[in-house]
Amino acid sequence: MAYQTFRQEYLQIPVVTRAYTTACVLTTLAVQLDLVSPFQLYFNPILIINQYQAWRLVTTFLFFGTIGFNFIFNMIFTYRYCRMLEEGSFRGKTADFVLMFLFGGACMTIFAFFINLLFLGQAFTIMLVYIWSRRNPFTRMSFFGILNFNAPYLPWVLLGFSVLLGNPVWVDLMGMIVGHCYYFMEDVFPNQTGGFRILNTPQFLKSLFDTPADDADYVPMPEDRPGGFAWGAVGENPPQ
Repeated sequence: MAYQTFRQEYLQIPVVTRAYTTACVLTTLAVQLDLVSPFQLYFNPILIINQYQAWRLVTTFLFFGTIGFNFIFNMIFTYRYCRMLEEGSFRGKTADFVLMFLFGGACMTIFAFFINLLFLGQAFTIMLVYIWSRRNPFTRMSFFGILNFNAPYLPWVLLGFSVLLGNPVWVDLMGMIVGHCYYFMEDVFPNQTGGFRILNTPQFLKSLFDTPADDADYVPMPEDRPGGFAWGAVGENPPQ
């Protein structure tokens, strides 16, 4: 019974969120069980180019460190904001969501050549948070029940918290920069006079990922809605 309940809940997670968070958890478990070493996963352009270790282009986004507070914190935010994006502004547009993943991953990989970052998963999470926060500018947030602010400030709050935990400032800044680039190209520039959409989703991605439109009256179940724990908890949008 417990297995069936877990399986049902797991399969209700949107496909991209489910695939990415599962890959992150399995990668971390593999390291924890000594099945693989972090040295086999980190971003190393020399090994990628000279020894054709192309998997590092992917695994650098999947490892968040050994299981502990930092891992749990990052995975909660990754799952939470990835799912809210996929069920929110990307609902019914899975191919566009995949393109956002590819765009973010490509930009961060280019950045990593110049700022010597080994793992990019945390930066990717900040990118997701940044895009969600800009698309929900009036949503009220509560961080650990202490700080209350509007959603666009959340990436900056996370940046400060990350620095307190001893993480390099460039990790979160890179995620915010890439997130802003995507937000500008998708939400700002196309709405300007003479603007147009820069990132056009290829037809093959639409054929692979997009499904017929969902029921327009669908709303997430209560446990899927924003809120429920103190860090980064989401409040209601104020009346417009």
